[in-house]
Amino acid sequence: MRNYFDNQGWMEVETPILQPIHGGAAARPFNTHHNTLDMPLYLRIANELYLKRLIVAGFDGVYEFGKMFRNEGMDRTHNPEFTSMEIYVAYKDYIWMMSMVEECLEKVAETIHGSAVVKVGEHEINFEGPYEKLTMYESIQKYTGIDVSNMTEEELKETCKSLNVEIDDSMGRGKLIDELFSEKVEANLIQPTYITDYPLEMTPLAKKHRSKEGLVERFELFVMGKEIANAYSELNDPIDQRERFEDQLKLAARGDDEAMAMDDDFIRALEYGMPPTSGLGIGIDRLVMLMTNQSTIQEVLFFPQMRPEKKAKVTTDEDFVSAGVPAEWVQVIRKMGINTIEELKGANPNKIFNDLGGCVRNLN
Repeated sequence: MRNYFDNQGWMEVETPILQPIHGGAAARPFNTHHNTLDMPLYLRIANELYLKRLIVAGFDGVYEFGKMFRNEGMDRTHNPEFTSMEIYVAYKDYIWMMSMVEECLEKVAETIHGSAVVKVGEHEINFEGPYEKLTMYESIQKYTGIDVSNMTEEELKETCKSLNVEIDDSMGRGKLIDELFSEKVEANLIQPTYITDYPLEMTPLAKKHRSKEGLVERFELFVMGKEIANAYSELNDPIDQRERFEDQLKLAARGDDEAMAMDDDFIRALEYGMPPTSGLGIGIDRLVMLMTNQSTIQEVLFFPQMRPEKKAKVTTDEDFVSAGVPAEWVQVIRKMGINTIEELKGANPNKIFNDLGGCVRNLN
C-alpha cells in the first residue's frame, strides 16, 4: 500500500499523537495531562484534522500510517490501540476515492496472494473492482423493509424499539440510524460493498451532497460484515464546519460521550482556504485479518490488550488462625485440599469433621 501511494507522488508524514482536542472521529478518547504546560491532552482518536491542515498548507497529497487510541470496548475486531492509514488528496472527491480504493486493494491482494480473490473463512472474497454500491437508506430498506429516509428522531426511536435495537436518550437522529444500520445491515455485507451518501447528522466533517438534500458525500467499505475503510468529500467551508461542531456540542450536552469537540484552530485553518479534497481512512489491522484469513484482531497483533490475569488469593496460616481454626489444625486442613478461607466456608461441615478425624488418626 505504501509503495502504491509513493508511486502516485503522495508524501508520507507524521502528525501528533498527543492532541489538545480529541477530533477527527466519533469516539471516546484516553485522557492524560502535560505537567509542564499544566494542560489536559488526549491520545489521538484520529489524525484527520492535522492531515487536512497540511492540505491547507499546500501539499497535494499526504498520508500517514499510525497508531490510534480509542477508549472503547474490546471484541474480535476492536482493540483500544490500533493501526490506521489515513490519506488526503487535493482536488478529488469521494467518487474518485472509490476507484482509487478498488485499484489499491486489488494490488495489495495480488501482491500477497497472486490473485484478487482471497479466501476468508468459508468465503472467497473478490477484491477486483468495481464493488457493489448501496446508499445508507437503501441498505436499511433492503435488509429491514423499512424506509427511514424521512423519519424524525422520534419515529426512528420507535422503529429501533420495534426491531429490538438497543438505544438510549443521548442518541440523536444520526446515531439512531447508525445503530439501526449496525444491527440490521452490517452482517449481510460479505463481499466488498460501498455504503454511500450518509445522513448529514452522522458525519460532521464531510461535505454536503451535491444533489441530495440532507446527505453528505461519504462512503464506507464493508467486507465480511465489518467496516474496512471510511472516506469523504471533505468539508472545506469554515462556516458550515463551525455549525456542525456546534451540533456536536449539543449532542455532548445530552450525554453522547463520543461527540466531537469544538476545534477553533482547525476552523481557522479552513478560513485560510482548503481546496476540494477527498480523504480516506483504512483500518490496517482489519485489512491484515482479511489478507491472512484470521477471525480475530488478537491474532494479528503481537501484544493485544487483554484483561488482567486473575490471580488466586493466597491464604496464610495466620489467616486461618484469625478465622478461628486452631493452629495445630491448619496443616491438616491444607492436606484435605482446603487452601483458602472461602473454600473452608463453602465446605460441608459434616464432611470436614469426618475428614479431619481421619487425617488426625493417619497423622498419629
